[in-house]
Amino acid sequence: MKGAYVLMIRLKKNSNIKIGKLGEIHFPKGYYCYVGSAYGKTVNLENRTKRHKKLVEDKVGKLRWHIDYFLVNPNVSMVKTIFLNGKKECKISNKFERKANKTIRGFGSSDCKCKGHFHYFKDKKFVRV
Repeated sequence: MKGAYVLMIRLKKNSNIKIGKLGEIHFPKGYYCYVGSAYGKTVNLENRTKRHKKLVEDKVGKLRWHIDYFLVNPNVSMVKTIFLNGKKECKISNKFERKANKTIRGFGSSDCKCKGHFHYFKDKKFVRV
């Protein structure tokens, strides 16, 4: 299956995390939604999200994408994964941006024109697809 997905993530305490070339960013505790995609010939949604879950569980692995740097932080736990069929990544991310307390500029959006694909919510109840 190919398409977009949303990772719902909890950060248990305020953290400064180095995110690849974006550098060190301060992340307040709360809930984050990452909107990603898997459209490649050899990568599908299931494999991509399994990789993300493994990074959260093991806290080690090859750090390739912005989200990888966040997921290996010891204060991170995975809350939920939602699969979205079709090429809707930017459209879904823009919906989250409108509701979020903050969007992390440039995070996960180096291949598009979106502000970012990583959105912060102080409270879980405001996280909706």
